[in-house]
Amino acid sequence: MTIKVGDRLPDATFKVKTGDQTVDVTVADYFAGKKVVLFGVPGAFTPTCHRNHMPGYIERNAEIRAKGVDKIAVVSTNDHHVMAAWREATGGDGKIDYLADVNAAFARALGLDNESALLGGTRFKRFSMIVDDCVVKALNLEDVPGVVANSSAETILSQL
Repeated sequence: MTIKVGDRLPDATFKVKTGDQTVDVTVADYFAGKKVVLFGVPGAFTPTCHRNHMPGYIERNAEIRAKGVDKIAVVSTNDHHVMAAWREATGGDGKIDYLADVNAAFARALGLDNESALLGGTRFKRFSMIVDDCVVKALNLEDVPGVVANSSAETILSQL
């Protein structure tokens, strides 16, 4: 079952690499009491994710935060080392939090998982959402692989 507007986020734990340390961050730790824009991608460094999806959130970061958003995060089923490398490559450090759902537990719990033969294994469907204190307030899913329209930073800005 796919998560929908009005639902609470399911429990899950992400891996986040900070410097030489790897820390576990739970959904409750990250989202409780905060307004968060979360977007999910099939894979770090993949062409659409890297060139079309991520840049809008970095470029429009200040505008999004000016609308009362506490945090902006991207989630992927890549491991925390890949997500840290992607953070460095995109220049997103300090703007976007890079959450690794290494076992795809969060993707499955949201119902936003997709088995990808091309990328090998379970990946996220492309999406964006606004979450307020662990409750989904807006959810935007992409219907066409390789397209960023519904889940763009511009769409999120229009919903805030």
